Amino acid sequence: MRSKVLFSPFIRPAKVKPIRKLEEILAGCLANDENSKEWLYRSFYGYVKGVVIRYHKEPLQVEELVNDSFIKVFYRLHTFIYSTDSEDLPKLFKGWMARIASRTVIDHLRVAKNHWRFEEINEIHAPVNAVTVLDKMNVSDILSLLNELPQLQQVIFNMYEIEGFKHEETATSLNIPVKHSRVYLARAKERLRALYLNQIKES
Repeated sequence: MRSKVLFSPFIRPAKVKPIRKLEEILAGCLANDENSKEWLYRSFYGYVKGVVIRYHKEPLQVEELVNDSFIKVFYRLHTFIYSTDSEDLPKLFKGWMARIASRTVIDHLRVAKNHWRFEEINEIHAPVNAVTVLDKMNVSDILSLLNELPQLQQVIFNMYEIEGFKHEETATSLNIPVKHSRVYLARAKERLRALYLNQIKES
């Protein structure tokens, strides 16, 4: 069942109330003001989509997951506690939304896990040079190469290295053995290292 499209990001409304501060937008959303909800959706659509596409490659599914994430954001907004005079409010709010979006995708992927291609795992291997090379890569380098990874490697790399999950949490979330989480992370790093070095040679 496809999720409901909240607002189209491609259609500009004829007239929008000039809300300028995030705390005003959040207050409006909590009061169930549709104009405020549209402002929030439009303002953070790109950010939430960026979180989702770190995990999922299929465009139509990405759009569904983005909308599913926003449905949860609006539903759980009353649980986001903040100070109206906090200069870090945008950063805190984006981090809160990112956690909702990432867990929305992870829940979806766990259900679809039977369609993943699993690799044979005989032993945990950790390439000697992988960490050194990855340390030299900036975030944009890593994100640009993530889509080249097999999906399970991509998901586990995101969860462990970007979202900060522990291997035990990753294994529980994806319903896989902890050993598999460690192996797939090592393979993801090895693959990213190879892709990065190849990119350097080609440039």
